[in-house]
Amino acid sequence: MIALPCSADEINLYSLNTGSYVYHLTHNHGQYTENFENKFISVERKFSDDSQYSFVLGTMKNSFNDRCLAAGVRRDWAGWDNGWVFKGIYGYVGEFFFDTFDDCGDHGSYHDFKKVTGIGFSPYIYHGFQYNFTSYFGMDVGLIIPSVFVITAQWSFR
Repeated sequence: MIALPCSADEINLYSLNTGSYVYHLTHNHGQYTENFENKFISVERKFSDDSQYSFVLGTMKNSFNDRCLAAGVRRDWAGWDNGWVFKGIYGYVGEFFFDTFDDCGDHGSYHDFKKVTGIGFSPYIYHGFQYNFTSYFGMDVGLIIPSVFVITAQWSFR
């Protein structure tokens, strides 16, 4: 077991993102892994209590049903006192050195990047609006560029 020193307040910096719903808006003929089948889960940690940035690390199944590592940075571009936040997530979704992620670069844009770089991945650019129902729970709706519709739940430890 690994023990890391942290203060009780540090838990406030963490969130868990689950329940991602995805739908491909273009060129969709039922061939993609979508709806809730992507099995997305990630842990998010704000850089500091008042930071607009956080680091996101998780896993998901891509559009071709291949397990991928998901890592990125979230930026809160605007926030309002009524619970709404406009955010962006800029990340890497792709292969990693564990066997579980070996097939991530076998199809689509992941495979195109693998032919050029030797690593199967796809850059993800997401923008969306999050509504925080409470300080512990929020949901967001947005798009992964160019045309993947996403809804996700976020559980915070505030």
